Amino acid sequence: MLGSLPLMAIIVITYNVMALVTGPTMDTSLFEAQLVSGATWTVTVADGLLVLALILLFLEMVTATRTSGSTVVNHGLSLVVFIAALVEFMVLPEFGTSTFFMITMFTLLDVVAGFTITIATARRDFSVGE
Repeated sequence: MLGSLPLMAIIVITYNVMALVTGPTMDTSLFEAQLVSGATWTVTVADGLLVLALILLFLEMVTATRTSGSTVVNHGLSLVVFIAALVEFMVLPEFGTSTFFMITMFTLLDVVAGFTITIATARRDFSVGE
């Protein structure tokens, strides 16, 4: 059952905890690096969350290539995660940020790409079996 849990739920839950429990810490600097150009690159908590979301989205795309019962459950739960994120973005002021909008779009991409990849993979598997 744990394999059916959408990975994008991790990032949405993380943002929820940070926004509702710890308060506005998204602009806090995680680290700074001096670039060769002389510019200082500052990575914030929001930047780190977006990078983590991209990594998790990639892993979701990889798992979408499997055709099993747990994959179907994963897609259904991914849809629930997207709807929850969309409602939070539109209704709760703590979630009305560009960072959370991007995370919400990542969850939408997870849903659409997940269904598309699974259907294409199942179609290929079906045609190979003929």
